[in-house]
Amino acid sequence: MYRVGIIGAGWVAGEHMRAYLNNPETEIAAIAVRRPETAQAYQKSLGFSCAIYTDVAKMLHETDLDIVSICTPPSMHPEHAVAAAQAGCHLVLEKPVALNVEGFRQIRAAVETAKVKTVISFVLRWNPLFETIKALLGAEAIGRLFYGEVDYNHGIGPWYGQYRWNRLKAEGGSSLLSAGLHALDALRWFVQKEAVEVFAYSTNSRNLELYPGGYEYDPTMVMVLKFKDGVIGKVASNIECVQPYTFPITLQGTSGTIRNNQLYSKKLMPGQTGFATIPTILPDSGDVTHHPFQHEIDHFVRCIQLNVESHANLADAAKTHEICYAAELSAAEGRPVQLPIL
Repeated sequence: MYRVGIIGAGWVAGEHMRAYLNNPETEIAAIAVRRPETAQAYQKSLGFSCAIYTDVAKMLHETDLDIVSICTPPSMHPEHAVAAAQAGCHLVLEKPVALNVEGFRQIRAAVETAKVKTVISFVLRWNPLFETIKALLGAEAIGRLFYGEVDYNHGIGPWYGQYRWNRLKAEGGSSLLSAGLHALDALRWFVQKEAVEVFAYSTNSRNLELYPGGYEYDPTMVMVLKFKDGVIGKVASNIECVQPYTFPITLQGTSGTIRNNQLYSKKLMPGQTGFATIPTILPDSGDVTHHPFQHEIDHFVRCIQLNVESHANLADAAKTHEICYAAELSAAEGRPVQLPIL
């Protein structure tokens, strides 16, 4: 059994707890949290017991752990991830990994020194639509991909508990880091080529009626990306929109187009006259499996058992995060930014 420690007890920590409890190879040994009653509430609702700490360092020192899930606000990730890696624990890290280049480099250095395994919680990689799209791309259903766009449209306001800290520059970071990097990571996951340049614009609607206090950073950003071999792409992140959550995906290739769960393929269906719809679960479907934490945790446990790296490890996440950091720089200075910068 792999003994698990969890840092944090918010909503996402609860999803991690459920996944570990449902995996026959893991047991939750300890939780570190500011307010013990939040961890106790999860223990009662999920039917398990473990040690509860209010000091992360003490938990890591007193409890023999194999895996640590870091589910705290992003500004705390470098401190907690470095400490857990130095304790020899494999890491499940919520995104964003870090709010800036310096914080990311601190975590990367600690992970490389400790030689522990990592998975970054881009859980949509296990979403059924994503798996369908990857299979279609693998079968070259739309030929050679030359253009892609993925957007994140989700108003994050006071109706979400995270808004109180998410709106702050020191905690949320940027529109992309706060939420839109799910869309950015999706584009990278589909294109499978390295980005070489980014240009971004950002804005703030200052809609204080719906978003009291307002965002300390521009909550809407759009960027264009140049990948190797001439592929181009676009990502928009809007966390101040007034609409239901949507996660639109468009991928265009030399033989067809994928549009969310719709396919137009000259290769697979030469007589096709319109888009064919594939019944599956979309990221914005509202289905409980659209954020498949269970698959992520099960995958990571297998990686540890087989001594292999996850496709969503820290090294791969660096590619997504550096685009976010470069986009912020581009929007601030009004110029394209060359990659890599991390």
